[in-house]
Amino acid sequence: MRPFKILLLILLTHGAMAQNRILKGIVKDAHSDERIPFASMQFQNQKTGKLSDSAGSFIFHFNEWPTDTLIISYVGYQDFKLPFDSFLLSRAKNNVLDISILMERGNFAAVIVKKKVDRGLLMWKRIVKHKPQNDRYRFHNFSYELYNKLEVDLKNIKKEKWENLPFIKKFNFVLNNIDTTEEGVPYLPVYITEAISDYYFQKTPLRRREVFKGTKTMGVNNESVSKLLGGIDQNVNFYANFIPVFDKQFVSPISDNGDAFYNYKVLDSQFVNGRRLIHFFFIPKHKGQNTFEGDCWVHDTTFAIQKMNLRLGKDANLNYVNRLSLIQEFSMLNDTTWFLTRDKFVVDLSLLSGEKMLSAIGRKTTTYKGIVVNDTSVTNELAKNKLIEETIFPPQANNAPDSFWVNNRHEELSATEKKLYQTIDTLLKLPAFQRAVKTVNFLATGFLDIGKFEIGPWYNWIYANTLEGWRFRFDLGTNEKMFKNLYLHGYLAYGTKDQKFKYEGDALYLFKKSPRTYISARYLKDIDYGQNYLDEVSQDNIFALAIRKPGVPMKFMETELMQMDLFKEWHSGLSVNLTGSRRSYNPLLNLPEKEIFYDGNGITEPLNTFEGSVQVRFAYLEKFLEGDFYRYSLGSPYPIVSVKYTRGIKGVWNSNYDYSKISGSVSDYLKISPYGNLYYSVFGGKTFGTLPFMLLDVAPGNEIYYYNKYAYSLMNRWQYLHDKYAGFNFEHNIGSGIFRFTGLTRKLKFRQFYTVKGLWGSLSEENRSLNMPSGSTYMFESLDGKTYLEVGTGVDNIFKVLRFDFIWRVLPQPLPEVSNQRFGVFGSFRLQF
Repeated sequence: MRPFKILLLILLTHGAMAQNRILKGIVKDAHSDERIPFASMQFQNQKTGKLSDSAGSFIFHFNEWPTDTLIISYVGYQDFKLPFDSFLLSRAKNNVLDISILMERGNFAAVIVKKKVDRGLLMWKRIVKHKPQNDRYRFHNFSYELYNKLEVDLKNIKKEKWENLPFIKKFNFVLNNIDTTEEGVPYLPVYITEAISDYYFQKTPLRRREVFKGTKTMGVNNESVSKLLGGIDQNVNFYANFIPVFDKQFVSPISDNGDAFYNYKVLDSQFVNGRRLIHFFFIPKHKGQNTFEGDCWVHDTTFAIQKMNLRLGKDANLNYVNRLSLIQEFSMLNDTTWFLTRDKFVVDLSLLSGEKMLSAIGRKTTTYKGIVVNDTSVTNELAKNKLIEETIFPPQANNAPDSFWVNNRHEELSATEKKLYQTIDTLLKLPAFQRAVKTVNFLATGFLDIGKFEIGPWYNWIYANTLEGWRFRFDLGTNEKMFKNLYLHGYLAYGTKDQKFKYEGDALYLFKKSPRTYISARYLKDIDYGQNYLDEVSQDNIFALAIRKPGVPMKFMETELMQMDLFKEWHSGLSVNLTGSRRSYNPLLNLPEKEIFYDGNGITEPLNTFEGSVQVRFAYLEKFLEGDFYRYSLGSPYPIVSVKYTRGIKGVWNSNYDYSKISGSVSDYLKISPYGNLYYSVFGGKTFGTLPFMLLDVAPGNEIYYYNKYAYSLMNRWQYLHDKYAGFNFEHNIGSGIFRFTGLTRKLKFRQFYTVKGLWGSLSEENRSLNMPSGSTYMFESLDGKTYLEVGTGVDNIFKVLRFDFIWRVLPQPLPEVSNQRFGVFGSFRLQF
């Protein structure tokens, strides 16, 4: 036996030495960089081959290099052809070729085969049937440690074209980080940020809690921004019926009614770690709907998802997104329990479509460790919550040392990522870069920091109207470098025609940022330009000059205001605002004269009032994007309720009126997938007392052709007066709607919407007699209990930024003879996904 063993060893050694050419590598998705399991690899002439393994890896052994072409294929991808030519073989080192195969997405529809028994549909039904047993939200509670990493790269950036640009020359060292993909596409890593937190969830009663351990957001020292990297704000569940993509809701392929939106097919099955996995893919059934295409591997016993790959359907109505990939992986916690352990989001964004256009690639990777389910440790932690949802952000989380990240990262940073941190740190310290950031911020927001002060907004610097002529205005305010908690601001304006100065000064002191508590004071003497809203165009900026309705005279009211506010907010979303103010009005042009309101008592002043008010607002779980002193609401998942009571007191600072006012509103923004989203607001109020027109309820009209969401488009300012009113505002954005049925409008990504706005109001005889005396040169109107109603529709997302509203006034009848109060076309500009 011994000579036989020696002979066998010699033969095996000779065989191994003979097969001394090795081809090995990994098959990956070119966009997401995810490994592709079980890809088919076959030689074109020999018709032999193998599959990549469950991790996308492969290896071939040869006696001599073949003179053939290796074809790699996988459903939903373009075939990759690898010819064994001199160029490829020149890359071999010590007779070993180590390569990455980057496969580009292809057409899933090409592999749809019609059969009498639809195995794909049967598989979808089994997955849906077992969703209650596989969705992680089936557990009473769970917790895990969450690691989020967000990277941003610039794609298609060519060093030779950029390095000589004047504003780039000082930052040329950044261009040294330019790398290329396997297919030769240049990309430049530009940003990276990380976060680690502990996340806790309880189903009944519902509780969520997240405690941040560390964040690394270079150049962004903002708690509200850092929180967006957490699990509460970035929670995607493939088992849900809808999956959020930016501000849109996409139908999940395993939705309860997914068969109305998708076609399905079962391909094959493979065994991994002793478990049989079934390969299953899906494509959209109809064009133009917000759906995905992709594939997944399903455990054939539990019908749980082991891995799912989603990509954006080519006809999805989403702006600025060239490509998008969503991947989730699930692992077994025990013999029967699958749980999410990794997800990835990769998106290509660009203003202009095209594979060779400059674009930004965002890559967000999330991993889950230390998973605990149905345990008292979770409920004990959640017992600390005072609200359904709480995010704890300790001060030290923003300053976690490098040693923390070395010890706690779920995956080590690559050499490129480590180098990127160094590059960003160097870049942020450059004065030239800081100036460039300031310039971009100034153009975008209108404000510019100069040392400890800020100037702007620039779009209010120049204006013109019939009363003031050319109006010039300059604003000056402090920033956080001057005072950490105190904001001071003021402006001075001058009109070349009326030759008068106008001015304002205000101050805000923040006692606490979150929940917010502040005191503010304001003094103003200027022209009243009407209601201004944070997300709408005001009527005193340079852009409003060209879009005023013809034949509608501008109304001018000079206002002198002294006001003080005390604001207090609680974590629950409840806030109270106490206000004391003194106002003095002086109608200047195209409004009733001040003289008609004199009562001749010689003690008080007409059109002069002092009032105190209390406003209570409840916005549960409302989120904000915090600035240094002010903030922008990101909305609430619940309706927002507001109630205000105002009391006017005669005799204080020569005030001339006693009155009471009460008003309230309920508003909400709802996503009603797959039928888009809707906004509604219901409001009403009543005034008790006999008052001049500016102290009554003046219905918000719009005298420019820029659409105002909160105003009545076919109503002028100062047109309707009421002391009792109720109204509603309803807007439904459907999405692609009817535009998905034609190829051109589907390609242009037009969107459909409709609006309905209504108002009821009445005016007492006492207020009518005071404000509408016979012989007056200006006559107000009142609805007198009738219904004002205007409806509209139009086209949204024209060139991705424009919207046109077509508005009809339908009530009350008869309609006005003036054409611009019967029908109008209004434009607006907005950036949206």
